[in-house]
Amino acid sequence: MPRAPSSRRPKLPADPLAPSVSHDDAVARELRDDPVLAAAYLKAALADVDEPKALLVALRQLAKAHGIARIAKEAQIERESLYRALSEKGNPRFSTIVAVVHALGLVLTVQPAGPNRHRRVRVTRLRTKTSTARASKPRTSRAA
Repeated sequence: MPRAPSSRRPKLPADPLAPSVSHDDAVARELRDDPVLAAAYLKAALADVDEPKALLVALRQLAKAHGIARIAKEAQIERESLYRALSEKGNPRFSTIVAVVHALGLVLTVQPAGPNRHRRVRVTRLRTKTSTARASKPRTSRAA
């Protein structure tokens, strides 16, 4: 009995000499055409607590898949500003992230991590020149 074609499986070109589609273009098409896959992609990026830039990479890929200009227009952000915010060195505001996610037709949610997934995050303060200088000065007592 022949198997029914899967909607997930990419269709091969009928002509073997026809130009193939690049991996990035194929991924972009999948992310653009399947909102459930796009949501799972973004959710996986959010779950990567060891690499906070993963969210930025995922948002950039999703925005490119849908078209940066269209996402910028729907998010009411200047196109150049969106390119800058989603660049490798970008540091977007939370309002920008929310606007882009909304323009993609997605919603950010929060849920409990569960007992096995809870990790304490330790925040350390970096020493600056002024804090180092203060730390090296001996304290003097004040006479009243």
